[in-house]
Amino acid sequence: MKKEEKLEPGNIEPEFGKKLYSVKESYWIFYNGIRTMKYMSRARKNHKLSSKFIERIMLAVTEVNECAICSYAHSKRALETGMTTEEIQKMLRGIIEDVPDDEVTAVMFAQHYADTRGNPTLESWQRLVEIYGISRAMGILGAIRIIMIGNTYGIPWSSFFNRLKGKADPRSSLLYEINMMILGTLLIPISFIHTVISGLFGKPIIKFEE
Repeated sequence: MKKEEKLEPGNIEPEFGKKLYSVKESYWIFYNGIRTMKYMSRARKNHKLSSKFIERIMLAVTEVNECAICSYAHSKRALETGMTTEEIQKMLRGIIEDVPDDEVTAVMFAQHYADTRGNPTLESWQRLVEIYGISRAMGILGAIRIIMIGNTYGIPWSSFFNRLKGKADPRSSLLYEINMMILGTLLIPISFIHTVISGLFGKPIIKFEE
């Protein structure tokens, strides 16, 4: 981050806020997640994405965002799909050597999407579509965006309750957690209405890093 940039709760910076999302970002993350959720559901229903494949994507995103509550929840779900404990632990350390060859590109795109805070490059998206086809690619995008919602809201909530137990997240602050829990939650209905309007007007599903 450049020195002249103003630091606000949720911005990336060395001592505080690394990988945490601002209230403004949470609005758009929810918006994007709701808009693409149907593609993930459709791909799963049509057997284009297996439950195990989806969990690998979600674990990859969670590893980047470092959401403790999502790590716990999706580790449990991943075990239920048949993933081994060792594979899950590696995924949560960012190691993808056990990921099947035909899923590696999707997992790497998921990491890239989270690492760029939801602003992937056009080239990375084109590569995803080239390998999986548009239908599966949209399903993958839906899975990524759904877990992004979970991470965005899971981090402040889990951080707040851990703070009450005397185990505060060093990345967070009480002010950040309260802002996200109150303002972030209040913006959800507005964001949902926004998704409906965007769908009616055929707004683009994905935008790219300039």
